[in-house]
Amino acid sequence: MARKKTSKKSSSLRGARREPRQSGSKLKPVSRIQPRTLFIAALISIFALGFTLAWISSSFSNLSGWFSFVVLVALGWLLLWFAWRALHPENLPRWIILLTLGAILFRLALGAVWFVALPTGGYDTEVQNAGYVMEDAFNRDAAAWQLSQSEQPLGISFQGFSSSDQYGGLLFLSAAIYRYIGGDQHQPLLVLALAAIVSGLAVAFTWAFARRAWGEKIAFLAAWGLAIYPEAVLLGSSQMREAFTVALVPLALYGLLRVRAQPNMRNAGILLIPILIALPISWPFTSSLLLLLLLAYLALNDWRLLRIRWVLPAIGLALIVGVAFAFLYLDLGGLWLVQAADWQVYVSANASGWVAREFERMPLWGQIPFLVVYGIFRPLLPAALVADGPPIWTIIGIWRAVGWTALLGVLSYATFLVFRSREWKRLPSALLLSTWIVILTASYRGGGDLWDSPRYRSAFAGVQVGLAAWAWVRHSEQRDPWLRRAVGGGLFVIAWFIPWYLRRYAAFEWPIVELHQVFGLGLVSAALYVIWDWIRS
Repeated sequence: MARKKTSKKSSSLRGARREPRQSGSKLKPVSRIQPRTLFIAALISIFALGFTLAWISSSFSNLSGWFSFVVLVALGWLLLWFAWRALHPENLPRWIILLTLGAILFRLALGAVWFVALPTGGYDTEVQNAGYVMEDAFNRDAAAWQLSQSEQPLGISFQGFSSSDQYGGLLFLSAAIYRYIGGDQHQPLLVLALAAIVSGLAVAFTWAFARRAWGEKIAFLAAWGLAIYPEAVLLGSSQMREAFTVALVPLALYGLLRVRAQPNMRNAGILLIPILIALPISWPFTSSLLLLLLLAYLALNDWRLLRIRWVLPAIGLALIVGVAFAFLYLDLGGLWLVQAADWQVYVSANASGWVAREFERMPLWGQIPFLVVYGIFRPLLPAALVADGPPIWTIIGIWRAVGWTALLGVLSYATFLVFRSREWKRLPSALLLSTWIVILTASYRGGGDLWDSPRYRSAFAGVQVGLAAWAWVRHSEQRDPWLRRAVGGGLFVIAWFIPWYLRRYAAFEWPIVELHQVFGLGLVSAALYVIWDWIRS
């Protein structure tokens, strides 16, 4: 009897070790839904969505172009089927399927709102009068429509650099949709619908990656977080490349975890497909994705490769040689990185009076670091709370700022957790390292711009939200007071900036006008709050 009891217990423990990969089998899987029911539901939704989008696209006047939208929605269902097949080993629970579909519909609905509301409720510009949230989307979409109506081959999208699409991939895809699916009228909602579908799929990929990495609870929070994260939703409801790249990152990480667990051609394909798709869309994004995968692979293998005696010296020597070569043989002023930084300094100084004033008070070497730090915090919550403008843009601005402020705070706490627990060899440390590299690089490229820096880093929103979910679960398990202290301190800093911004946007007298004084008061207040909470606890 004693032997049987011990055997049963050891079997239970072995099952617990496999729980992060097998726990989904306890949930009701989507495969139990009858195929005929799925087919009928898909068919109804294809025609319902197709006719609805055609009606909205014609400004509610007719259903012209309905066939194009029906075909595109059918292609979207085909993408969903391929995604379901790729994630089939996870035994998908029904809630993640419903959440993914809800995320797609949410992005589609908001895209339709922008298309209808911006011409009447936005700023009186050519971009917003056409129903576009972002100027880049407007320019690329217009160029894609012109290319689709010309007799030129679509491959011309990749020849040289275009002012509407630096890399050509999204321009090619948009032009192909207009040429082979669209009719004789420009229908911007066609590309938007595809962007919303792919962006929504990122929710399922993030769940699958987080579940394999950390388990069911963190995966649940990560999926919900990405489904409602404002910047990801906004980009997913626009004709932007980040609506596509946001799905490639978690899919690639999921493929890496699959390959590590079971190396075979199928799993290798799941890893390689997002990399190959990323190449024509954006090579800087592809390089960042490869760096992320490399760091994740090293962490999953306990950084064994770096412990080989000759590897670190070889890396150091390669860096020294590369830097020396750059200084001796290259025109540093002509490098892309230097030109991007100089351009951001110029744009920021001309776009904002207070930024230009701050530049006058600091040495030249301090301007770029200042913009990098400034770009990390954009969109700023205090500025969004007091900025004037049309109501629709006030809502969008506050929505974006609240989302990023919350995510940045939890990411900072996650970094604190890794440093405090010294988990240098685990996956969160590698993902945090790559995340901060992406955030800093995006801020360097986008500077203090309200749109560029946020959208560059949002391509990795799945990883960022996954790390935030990991930190939140760790906090709840340990009842750690430092998250509360970080949030309270951050609110004090934000509170000091609100009157400073009110002074800029309204007739509000406030004696503290220098930026460093406001920031210093915020830091002192935050430190006092942390000390008070520590003593109280």
